[in-house]
Amino acid sequence: MRLALGAAALVVLGVGVFSVVMQPTNTERIGMGLIFGLMAIGAAGAAVWLPRLARGNRSLRTTVMTLSVVSFLIVAVGMVAAGQQMFISTHDLTVLLIVVGFGVVAAVAFAVLVSGPLTGDLTLIAATASGIASGDLTKRTRITRADEVGDLAAAVDGMALALQEAERVRIRDDVVRREFFAAVGHDLRTPLASLQAALEALQDGLVDDSDRYLSSMKKDTEALTQMVEDLFLLARLESGVVEFDLESTDLTEIADEAVEVFRPLAATKSVTLVLNVDERVTALAAPEGVARVVRNLLDNAVRHSPAGGEVVVSVSNGASAQVVITDDGEGFSDDFVKHAFERFSRPDGVRSRATGGAGLGLAIAQEYVSGFGGIIWAEPGPGGKVGFTLPVV
Repeated sequence: MRLALGAAALVVLGVGVFSVVMQPTNTERIGMGLIFGLMAIGAAGAAVWLPRLARGNRSLRTTVMTLSVVSFLIVAVGMVAAGQQMFISTHDLTVLLIVVGFGVVAAVAFAVLVSGPLTGDLTLIAATASGIASGDLTKRTRITRADEVGDLAAAVDGMALALQEAERVRIRDDVVRREFFAAVGHDLRTPLASLQAALEALQDGLVDDSDRYLSSMKKDTEALTQMVEDLFLLARLESGVVEFDLESTDLTEIADEAVEVFRPLAATKSVTLVLNVDERVTALAAPEGVARVVRNLLDNAVRHSPAGGEVVVSVSNGASAQVVITDDGEGFSDDFVKHAFERFSRPDGVRSRATGGAGLGLAIAQEYVSGFGGIIWAEPGPGGKVGFTLPVV
């Protein structure tokens, strides 16, 4: 229906323009209206038929050639009909038909020339997509065009690049995940083995000082409990289950309390704890979460600081509230800094599981800080340096 109305409107418009320009008689106007009607019917028929042909045709070149020929024939029919309407001579009509025939040949040749590069590019896009589907993520079309075919080629190349990057990340995550589970298995196996040995010794009556064994078993149990709680907390944070009630949080007080908590551990390693605070600093966060972040970072710093070293906790104000913790250890490598806070990521070298912990502290800290709308970062060694910023109240 829409197509018929469009064709009728086109005929009316054509007759109107003809009437204004040529000032024809009624007979001429009716004759030209018939010619325009015939051309409109041909165009409407082509509009219905050609899309169906294109969908069923396996060759785009054939479709383009058919479109060119049909378009030219519609114009040619109109030209011949108009010539007869003007009562031109047989000689002139023959010349006109020869010109029309030449036009048809030219239209076919033009269609062949134009469709060649187009079909070639589409074939290349199809081959590239097929290669990507087969697993070759390095395939690219490398087609540069400003039209829709160029957009399609760019989309295919972009998809291939995204898939290649996703595959790289997947492979890296698989390696890191295996290392993570190996580390967790190691950290679980050590206290479990200790517990089993202590229990067997108690059962066999081989223990003179049972209190000492019970104290050791309690420490192993506490270590296992802490590790399980960390794993559970990290899973909840990453899944978004934990909801934060943000409020005005005194970072100065939290940092001071954390330093006091870790002084006994620092003293056993002859490590000095220093708190640098020029003024009271507040931020918009959840106090318990911030305390967990500061303690995680401070625990890492104390554990990896050498005997006689110094750990400094600096709290400052600015565009955002900031906490920075530094130590005298070897610090992170340049490569690891990029992945320090990624889940399942574990550093190598000095900050390995040999120094204690399951390597979950930084991942948990990252989730908390991100949940508060802040930013956490680490800097490469020498010397450990980790900090975070939070929005001010």
